[in-house]
Amino acid sequence: MYAFEIERPTTIAAAVAALGFEGAQALGGGQTLIPSMKARLASPAVLVSLTSIPEMRGVCLSDDGMVCVGGATPHALVAVEAAQYFPALAALAGQIGDPAVRNRGTVGGSLANNDPSACYPAAALGTGAVIITDRRRIAADDFFNGMFSTALHEGEIVTEVRFPVAEKAAYVKFHQPASRFALVGVFVAKYADGVRVAVTGASEGGVFHWAEAEVALSGDFSAAALDGLKVNADGMIGDVHATPEYRAHLVKVMAKRAVAGAT
Repeated sequence: MYAFEIERPTTIAAAVAALGFEGAQALGGGQTLIPSMKARLASPAVLVSLTSIPEMRGVCLSDDGMVCVGGATPHALVAVEAAQYFPALAALAGQIGDPAVRNRGTVGGSLANNDPSACYPAAALGTGAVIITDRRRIAADDFFNGMFSTALHEGEIVTEVRFPVAEKAAYVKFHQPASRFALVGVFVAKYADGVRVAVTGASEGGVFHWAEAEVALSGDFSAAALDGLKVNADGMIGDVHATPEYRAHLVKVMAKRAVAGAT
């Protein structure tokens, strides 16, 4: 590791000001950034920690029925505090990594990094969440721009994420046993105006909607409604863990399990 400075602001305004200096970078839980720095894949001169900002931590239910999660809230806290409002979201948070990762990693950091195998992008896209930053509100459908790419501007901070509570929902993933990332993960959510299905871990383009499944499930919310569908392997990730064809197969398997387990 090389020498760098660290700032620990206690307000969003102070964090924004600190990020205005050249070479500064926001630090959430550091689960991706710190290993990247150790490998010299990133070399910020100043880290601006967001974990000491009280207004960016915690889970609550808004008046319009959305689960509001502060951007600096660790996964372990979401797993506990969201359970009474949105069990599927809490269950997703409880499956991330191991206890060390869940107690350090944050919601905002996960979404801003947009790892193609991360769980939270599936929750955001699968619920039609709203990502709130220090500058604006971004619909999840407009937030993800591909592998490790989002609509965030330089220095923009994810301060809060608002998840619309579904009538029924579930997240099921096939764990990569070493990293606990999703080899394939599927979030299914049923709303009054239709069903949303988001897939992570499978595509070279990152998290995506399985549109055909959404249409089928909106007409019949049952695992059997997916029987006649097939996922194309083109553009799926192929690596030492799974071929593109196997990942395409797992998308349907995980989706059927999610629908069957949705509550």
